[in-house]
Amino acid sequence: MKDSYSESYKNAGVDITAGYRAVELMKKHIARTLPDGRDVIGGFGGLFPLDLEGIKKPVLVSGTDGVGTKLRVAQLLDKHDTIGIDCVAMCVNDVLCCGAKPLFFLDYIACGKNIPEKIATIVSGVAEGCVQAGCQLIGGETAEHPGTMPEDDYDIAGFTVGVVDRDKIIDNKKMRAGDVMLALPSSGVHSNGFSLVRKVFDIENADLNAPLAELDGKSLGETLLVPTVIYVKPMLALFEQVEVLGVSHITGGGFFENMPRSFPEGLGVEIARSDVKVLPIFDLIQKRGNISEHDMFNTFNMGVGMTAIVHSEDAEKAIEILKANGVSAYKLGTMVEGSGVTLK
Repeated sequence: MKDSYSESYKNAGVDITAGYRAVELMKKHIARTLPDGRDVIGGFGGLFPLDLEGIKKPVLVSGTDGVGTKLRVAQLLDKHDTIGIDCVAMCVNDVLCCGAKPLFFLDYIACGKNIPEKIATIVSGVAEGCVQAGCQLIGGETAEHPGTMPEDDYDIAGFTVGVVDRDKIIDNKKMRAGDVMLALPSSGVHSNGFSLVRKVFDIENADLNAPLAELDGKSLGETLLVPTVIYVKPMLALFEQVEVLGVSHITGGGFFENMPRSFPEGLGVEIARSDVKVLPIFDLIQKRGNISEHDMFNTFNMGVGMTAIVHSEDAEKAIEILKANGVSAYKLGTMVEGSGVTLK
């Protein structure tokens, strides 16, 4: 592409050569996600060799998402190497709720000005997320938007496709009263509720690097930027060994919106408030913002990033499987006749 250069386009605010430079810088990160060493970046479509061995009735499951205004924290701290992990997590954790294994991922980055090193740093996080999820980063797009976004601004969104055998799609019709809901802990706020977080802490004027006693000496910025947990590998191991009846990714809407999405009609869950292992950041948000407990549980994950419902006789085995795969899961609630989420 050495002959591809437009002085007129550059004068309008778009430097296409910066895009080429960004692609070159990100190639080493993308290569981490491609097990066969192929080079697929630069074409008009992402290529993926589909292996359906052991899958009798393949069903593709897709998901797309972004990271919301968590981006503003990354921009204020000028730290861009983890936000891509969040983007991957928000997509792959969603398709996981159907029982699907993520296969591949594509990203889309819109920016005010293409700074190749910055774009490559963002993509390094996307690649890390794909490695954690066991999926391939097979393409993406970087779009320069001069005049519509400030030069330092950017947004990122992603798209994933997974696959599940039709006979292994999570089926909540087998769920019954007495079944157990397990909690898979979150790492923090993850990627939801940041508009409220930004308001509570007046984030534009806050000292994001000051250590806080309420956060065990960690800074607010460090705590808020902790990446969203990617639950793919532990949950896939669980699917192989235990009958899982329902899975919820706890995102915006917290407990009250997300958990019931995995219940059949006629069932709800009872959770003892004291059993929820709430992280310090949520106590701080509630205190600083004078936020009601209902609104906290209806906005944030409160320390629970994902839930899995299993038969009571399988609960201990499921906890051991998750523990063996790096997740300290615990019993969170019990399924009961009724509807919704009851915090006792």
